[in-house]
Amino acid sequence: MLERRRARHQALHILYQREITEQPLGRILSEGTFSVEDGEPTEYARDIVLGVEAHQSRIDRLIEETSSNWTLSRMPLVDRNILRLAVWEMLYRDEDVPDSVAINEAVEMAKVYGGEDSSKFVNGVLGRLADQADAGGLEEARDE
Repeated sequence: MLERRRARHQALHILYQREITEQPLGRILSEGTFSVEDGEPTEYARDIVLGVEAHQSRIDRLIEETSSNWTLSRMPLVDRNILRLAVWEMLYRDEDVPDSVAINEAVEMAKVYGGEDSSKFVNGVLGRLADQADAGGLEEARDE
Protein backbone atom coordinates (compact mmCIF):
# COMPACT_ATOMS: atom_id res chain seq x y z
CA MET A 1 0.00 0.00 0.00
CA LEU A 2 2.78 2.44 0.89
CA GLU A 3 4.50 1.61 -2.39
CA ARG A 4 1.44 2.74 -4.34
CA ARG A 5 1.19 5.91 -2.27
CA ARG A 6 4.84 6.72 -3.01
CA ALA A 7 4.24 6.01 -6.70
CA ARG A 8 1.29 8.42 -6.76
CA HIS A 9 3.41 11.16 -5.21
CA GLN A 10 6.20 10.51 -7.71
CA ALA A 11 3.68 10.60 -10.57
CA LEU A 12 2.20 13.87 -9.32
CA HIS A 13 5.65 15.46 -9.19
CA ILE A 14 6.39 14.33 -12.75
CA LEU A 15 3.01 15.48 -14.11
CA TYR A 16 3.51 18.83 -12.40
CA GLN A 17 7.02 19.13 -13.84
CA ARG A 18 5.71 18.35 -17.30
CA GLU A 19 3.24 21.19 -17.12
CA ILE A 20 5.69 23.70 -15.66
CA THR A 21 8.56 22.91 -18.05
CA GLU A 22 6.46 21.84 -21.04
CA GLN A 23 8.87 18.94 -21.56
CA PRO A 24 7.46 15.69 -22.94
CA LEU A 25 7.05 12.94 -20.35
CA GLY A 26 9.27 10.61 -22.33
CA ARG A 27 12.12 13.10 -22.11
CA ILE A 28 11.62 13.67 -18.37
CA LEU A 29 11.69 9.93 -17.75
CA SER A 30 14.52 9.07 -20.13
CA GLU A 31 16.79 11.93 -19.10
CA GLY A 32 16.05 11.49 -15.41
CA THR A 33 15.24 15.16 -14.86
CA PHE A 34 12.54 14.27 -12.35
CA SER A 35 12.92 14.94 -8.64
CA VAL A 36 14.88 12.21 -6.93
CA GLU A 37 13.45 13.13 -3.53
CA ASP A 38 11.26 10.02 -3.59
CA GLY A 39 13.81 7.95 -5.50
CA GLU A 40 13.66 6.51 -9.00
CA PRO A 41 10.05 6.45 -10.25
CA THR A 42 8.48 3.07 -9.64
CA GLU A 43 6.84 1.04 -12.38
CA TYR A 44 3.44 2.11 -11.10
CA ALA A 45 4.45 5.80 -11.16
CA ARG A 46 5.52 5.35 -14.78
CA ASP A 47 2.23 3.57 -15.55
CA ILE A 48 0.33 6.52 -14.10
CA VAL A 49 2.15 9.28 -15.98
CA LEU A 50 2.16 7.42 -19.28
CA GLY A 51 -1.50 6.44 -18.79
CA VAL A 52 -2.50 10.02 -18.04
CA GLU A 53 -0.59 11.19 -21.10
CA ALA A 54 -2.20 8.56 -23.35
CA HIS A 55 -5.73 9.36 -22.19
CA GLN A 56 -5.37 13.01 -21.20
CA SER A 57 -7.93 14.50 -23.57
CA ARG A 58 -10.58 12.05 -22.35
CA ILE A 59 -9.61 12.54 -18.70
CA ASP A 60 -9.57 16.33 -19.04
CA ARG A 61 -12.99 16.32 -20.70
CA LEU A 62 -14.46 14.27 -17.85
CA ILE A 63 -12.92 16.57 -15.24
CA GLU A 64 -14.30 19.68 -16.94
CA GLU A 65 -17.75 18.14 -17.39
CA THR A 66 -17.86 17.13 -13.75
CA SER A 67 -16.42 20.26 -12.12
CA SER A 68 -19.18 22.82 -11.96
CA ASN A 69 -18.20 26.18 -13.43
CA TRP A 70 -14.49 25.34 -13.56
CA THR A 71 -12.51 25.02 -16.74
CA LEU A 72 -9.27 23.09 -16.55
CA SER A 73 -7.27 26.26 -17.17
CA ARG A 74 -8.83 27.92 -14.09
CA MET A 75 -7.92 25.04 -11.79
CA PRO A 76 -4.75 25.26 -9.77
CA LEU A 77 -1.99 23.26 -11.44
CA VAL A 78 -1.62 20.84 -8.54
CA ASP A 79 -5.37 20.18 -8.26
CA ARG A 80 -5.62 19.59 -11.99
CA ASN A 81 -2.86 16.98 -11.94
CA ILE A 82 -4.15 15.27 -8.81
CA LEU A 83 -7.52 14.95 -10.55
CA ARG A 84 -5.91 13.58 -13.71
CA LEU A 85 -4.04 10.97 -11.73
CA ALA A 86 -7.13 9.88 -9.77
CA VAL A 87 -9.41 9.82 -12.81
CA TRP A 88 -6.89 7.65 -14.64
CA GLU A 89 -6.94 5.20 -11.73
CA MET A 90 -10.74 5.25 -11.62
CA LEU A 91 -11.08 4.60 -15.34
CA TYR A 92 -8.17 2.34 -16.15
CA ARG A 93 -7.15 0.65 -12.88
CA ASP A 94 -10.58 -0.02 -11.44
CA GLU A 95 -9.85 -3.77 -11.27
CA ASP A 96 -7.14 -3.28 -8.65
CA VAL A 97 -7.76 0.26 -7.34
CA PRO A 98 -11.27 0.80 -5.98
CA ASP A 99 -12.71 4.26 -6.64
CA SER A 100 -12.81 4.91 -2.89
CA VAL A 101 -9.05 4.33 -2.66
CA ALA A 102 -8.29 6.54 -5.67
CA ILE A 103 -10.46 9.30 -4.18
CA ASN A 104 -9.01 9.01 -0.68
CA GLU A 105 -5.43 9.07 -1.96
CA ALA A 106 -6.18 12.10 -4.16
CA VAL A 107 -7.78 13.98 -1.26
CA GLU A 108 -4.77 13.24 0.94
CA MET A 109 -2.40 14.52 -1.77
CA ALA A 110 -4.52 17.66 -2.13
CA LYS A 111 -4.16 18.27 1.61
CA VAL A 112 -0.38 18.04 1.32
CA TYR A 113 0.26 19.81 -2.00
CA GLY A 114 -2.83 21.89 -2.70
CA GLY A 115 -4.35 25.05 -1.36
CA GLU A 116 -6.73 25.53 1.54
CA ASP A 117 -9.81 24.29 -0.35
CA SER A 118 -8.10 21.81 -2.66
CA SER A 119 -9.07 18.68 -0.76
CA LYS A 120 -12.76 19.67 -0.77
CA PHE A 121 -12.65 20.51 -4.46
CA VAL A 122 -10.87 17.27 -5.41
CA ASN A 123 -13.24 15.23 -3.24
CA GLY A 124 -16.29 16.88 -4.81
CA VAL A 125 -15.19 16.33 -8.42
CA LEU A 126 -14.10 12.74 -7.84
CA GLY A 127 -17.20 11.95 -5.78
CA ARG A 128 -19.42 13.07 -8.66
CA LEU A 129 -17.38 10.95 -11.07
CA ALA A 130 -17.71 7.94 -8.76
CA ASP A 131 -21.48 8.48 -8.67
CA GLN A 132 -21.51 8.49 -12.48
CA ALA A 133 -19.46 5.29 -12.49
CA ASP A 134 -21.92 3.64 -10.10
CA ALA A 135 -24.70 4.61 -12.50
CA GLY A 136 -22.73 3.17 -15.44
CA GLY A 137 -22.02 6.59 -16.91
CA LEU A 138 -18.25 6.19 -17.25
CA GLU A 139 -18.27 3.00 -19.29
CA GLU A 140 -18.40 4.91 -22.57
CA ALA A 141 -15.54 7.18 -21.47
CA ARG A 142 -13.44 4.13 -20.62
CA ASP A 143 -14.03 2.68 -24.07
CA GLU A 144 -13.25 5.79 -26.12
